[in-house]
Amino acid sequence: MKIVYHHRTRSKDGQSVHIDEMIKALEAEGVRVRMVGPQRVDAMKPSRNKQVLPKTLYEILELGYSGLEFVKLIRAIWQEKPDAIYERANIYTLSGLWAARLFSLPLLLEVNAPLTHERRQFDGLAMPALAGWSERAIWRGATYVLPVTKVLGDIVASTGVPDSRIVVLSNGVDRARFHDVSAVEADRLPDALRGRLILGFVGYVRAWHGLPQVVDLLAHDPALADAALLIVGDGPGTTDLLARARALGVEARVHVTGLVERDAMAAYISTFDVALQPEVTPYASPLKLFEYMALQRAIVAPDAPNIREILTDHKDALLFEPNNSASLADAVRALVVDPQLRSRLGKAAGDAISDGDISWARNARRAMSLIETARAQKR
Repeated sequence: MKIVYHHRTRSKDGQSVHIDEMIKALEAEGVRVRMVGPQRVDAMKPSRNKQVLPKTLYEILELGYSGLEFVKLIRAIWQEKPDAIYERANIYTLSGLWAARLFSLPLLLEVNAPLTHERRQFDGLAMPALAGWSERAIWRGATYVLPVTKVLGDIVASTGVPDSRIVVLSNGVDRARFHDVSAVEADRLPDALRGRLILGFVGYVRAWHGLPQVVDLLAHDPALADAALLIVGDGPGTTDLLARARALGVEARVHVTGLVERDAMAAYISTFDVALQPEVTPYASPLKLFEYMALQRAIVAPDAPNIREILTDHKDALLFEPNNSASLADAVRALVVDPQLRSRLGKAAGDAISDGDISWARNARRAMSLIETARAQKR
């Protein structure tokens, strides 16, 4: 089988991990993958064009870029003669849909967020009506839409996409890389954290990720007097978070690694006693959760519908009431004081990964099966 994989992702972050892992899994299944997408850059380096150009002009250029992508896709399809196009969805990105129609190819559309809503909320959109139209057109035109959660699938369905063309496919994990809980490299921890109980978080640090609440707990909760917070990542929220830790007198117990190599991630997560997801976007499939689970960490996460698609309260995690600091504190405290509970929940989380075959390999096989189905229907 041959696939043209199309995306418009530039940042080397969680999105990039999803792309790389999916391509790796497809190739491991014997699929020949031809990539059509931009060169990726450090997630900490914002787009200069986005900073200096007026929003309207920037969005017109985004839409116009579909023309250049269309030419690249035509060239790739002409050379590879693929069985399908697999695309990571983005607003103003119509090129994959055009190419699929021109060459009568199945289009599998991976949807990770309702991007018109997301960008309007966090970045602002100059042309929300046009952005929304482009997103709906791509969703409706795809052969199959692959949202990462059922919550997101319901959003897609609300735009008129038939349920028969919506296949929920959560994020996965490379179980070969994230399986050995004994692979702890103690020298990765700063001296101030060694010997302490570690509350851990992985990701791009933003103000809304809920980490200030955890810093407050370190400062004020007696049960956490010997605990520390290890943040594996970086982001725009880091400066304020460390300033808060200094003001509360717990700076020595808060450590931010900065961006780390993907191959080192399992070793860092293995140092966590309690793995944190303090906040969650309501439609997301958090990549970190699957990695926490695979490494048998005891997890604290919000009791939200998309999280309940992955975790079960008191079975393989402790879930707290969203946007409730006291509920979050209760869940963290319960795990801090009870090592047996941490062990039981961690093992159950690892079992859920293996029992459910939650992996990139599963996702690759599912995508291949959908392509075969689409080709058979066409014949």
